[in-house]
Amino acid sequence: MSHLTSREGYTHLIERLNRFPLGAPPSKTLYEILSLLFTPKEAELVSLLPIKPFKAETAAQNWKVSLLEAQKMLDTLCSKALLIDIEQEGSSTYVLPPPMAGFFEFSLMRTGGHVDQKLISELFYQYLSVEEEFIKALFTGDTKPGRTFVNENALSPQNSLHVLDYERASHIIESSKYMGVGMCYCRHKKQHLGTACDAPMDICMTFGNTAHSLSKHGYTRLVEKSEGLELLERAREHKLVQFGENAQNGVNFICNCCSCCCEALTAARRFAFLNPVETTNFLPEIDLTCNGCSKCAQACPVEAISMVSAHDPQKPKKMKALLDESRCLGCGVCVTACKDSVISLKERAKRIITPINSAHKTVMMAIERGKLQDLIFDNQALWNHRAMAAILGVLLKLPPIKQMMASEQIKSRYFGKLLADMK
Repeated sequence: MSHLTSREGYTHLIERLNRFPLGAPPSKTLYEILSLLFTPKEAELVSLLPIKPFKAETAAQNWKVSLLEAQKMLDTLCSKALLIDIEQEGSSTYVLPPPMAGFFEFSLMRTGGHVDQKLISELFYQYLSVEEEFIKALFTGDTKPGRTFVNENALSPQNSLHVLDYERASHIIESSKYMGVGMCYCRHKKQHLGTACDAPMDICMTFGNTAHSLSKHGYTRLVEKSEGLELLERAREHKLVQFGENAQNGVNFICNCCSCCCEALTAARRFAFLNPVETTNFLPEIDLTCNGCSKCAQACPVEAISMVSAHDPQKPKKMKALLDESRCLGCGVCVTACKDSVISLKERAKRIITPINSAHKTVMMAIERGKLQDLIFDNQALWNHRAMAAILGVLLKLPPIKQMMASEQIKSRYFGKLLADMK
């Protein structure tokens, strides 16, 4: 690969990243970010890897190197958290994580000399908060990459009966095989920018194989479920919002987010009624006895609650809380902030549909963003029967309109026939 220029390697990597349903729009800033995280050779090598999980043999074949050489490079990339290695039955499977949630965050989940963290923090801020292309991509399509978990302390005994297990952050913790705790990417970044808040730093959660891989390379520490639940309660005491992967099963992460540092919450405020993360199935209901103390408005992470006149002729200056339902995440932080218990949660009129697993979420996002063909035809996946079976299994369970969108994107006679046979 010596004939390649360093810029070509990064250009190929950017092209590769943009085959993800949520990619990384090209810019000078993105190039600078990638040049800090990847060497030119690493960038070129990673650009040749599949989207879906792969073995070392696949990497060796794609890179045209020996298995031993491929293994050595894969181990290096995993040590930098640019790849995730999953150990199963004595062998390793590798996954290239997307930029977010993925290796962007991993780069700031530990301290040390592996990367200039002040510089990359400044670049992340420029790319994600000043330049708007990446953040706007979060709002594309109906299926969001992340979802909000309801604050369980805000649930009444009655509406607790209507909360499914996968909607509880506590259930994700209790049912996980591995749980890792790492440094909050957002607050660590803001710390280097001099604008971090005093919310807990060591509190971001990963689960399953992702947690195991990151802990092995020093990016997280594995904890017992009891400590995980204690950290969850600590997060709630600080009025933090729980965001996690938008899937019912196999949730890989839960972030405990503050309104001042979290990019998703900042984006939600900037773009008003458009939410970059999926809401819960609840909305706050404010009682008429609200005394206008404004604690709920101060606590709301997306400014969905404002203070307006109570129109009380006896007290012309009296205020009351008013909810903008179109902006509300349904997190329940306002309920726990209200000392007079005049706010409660009610079910939304229309229930939110959560993808079954990450594969379901990925296919839905790919369809909505016009990238299904990238997912299916990436690196010979069409000839991988297991991969095709998994993708088609998801496609055939979609609503008819989504199936039509998918069929139009891949222009496949085979897929069209499958859909026709299902009618």
